[in-house]
Amino acid sequence: MSLRPVDTSRPHSARMYDYYLGGKDSYPIDEEAAERVIELVPEIRTVARTNRQFMHRASRLLATRGVRQFLDIGTGIPTEPNLHQVVQSVNRSAHIVYVDNDPVVLRHAEALLRSIPEGQTRYVDADVLEPGLIIDAAREILDFTEPVALSLVALLHFVPDDNRPYEIVHELVEALAPGSYLTLSHVTGDFDPRGWAKAVDIYRTSGVPAQVRSREEFARFFEGLSLVEPGIEMVTQWRPDPDHAVDDGNVSLYVGVAHKA
Repeated sequence: MSLRPVDTSRPHSARMYDYYLGGKDSYPIDEEAAERVIELVPEIRTVARTNRQFMHRASRLLATRGVRQFLDIGTGIPTEPNLHQVVQSVNRSAHIVYVDNDPVVLRHAEALLRSIPEGQTRYVDADVLEPGLIIDAAREILDFTEPVALSLVALLHFVPDDNRPYEIVHELVEALAPGSYLTLSHVTGDFDPRGWAKAVDIYRTSGVPAQVRSREEFARFFEGLSLVEPGIEMVTQWRPDPDHAVDDGNVSLYVGVAHKA
C-alpha cells in the first residue's frame, strides 16, 4: 500500500476520535479542535467509549448468528480489540474488510491485517463517498452472494446531507445478499441542541464536514430493513453489557442493527 502524506494543517475526524479515546495518534491540530469540542460537550469522551463498546457487542452478536463476512467502513485508528479480533473469537474463519481514507489509519493498517490463519482481513483506502469503489474492492475477499455485516459506526455524522448519505447507505445495502445486516451509530443533538450545534460548527470551521441528526433522521437509514431488538436506542440502552454499564444519563448517540430479508 502506498502511503500518502499526512495533512497536519487541519484536524481529521479519525484522529480526533482517537484523542477522545485516550489514544496517542493525533497531532496538535487535532488535539486543539478536540479540546474545544470537549469544552462544549464533555460527554464526547463517553460517546466515543460507549460507541466502541457498542461495535464490539453488535459485531459479536452477528458473529454468533452465523455471519462470517464483515465490511467495516470508517474504521478509524486501530484500538484493540479490533473488529476482526472480536468476530474471529466467535468464528475463526471470518473475513473482514476495513475501509478508511486517512493516511494515519493507513499507516496502522498492519494492525488490522493480523488475522488468525483460518480467517482473512483486508484494508481498503477509500472514501465512503465512493460506495461503488468500496464494494468492488471488498469483493476481492468477500462473497456478496452470501450475508455480509456492513457497519458504518460513528461515520455518517461526517456525511452531511449535501453528500447524499441516505443514497450512499442505500447503494451499499443494495449490494448485499439477503440475510445481511446493517450496523449504525450516529451522534444526535436531541438532548443538547445548543452544545452539539456549537460542536458541529467547530468541526466545520476546521475543515471537517459534520451534521448531527435526530432520532427520526437516523431511523431513515434503516428504511426497508428489519430492526434487530431492541431497535433504535441510545448507545447505553442497546443490549447493555453489565460489565461496562454507563450511568451518565442521556448519551447523545443513537445506535441500531437491522436485517436485510
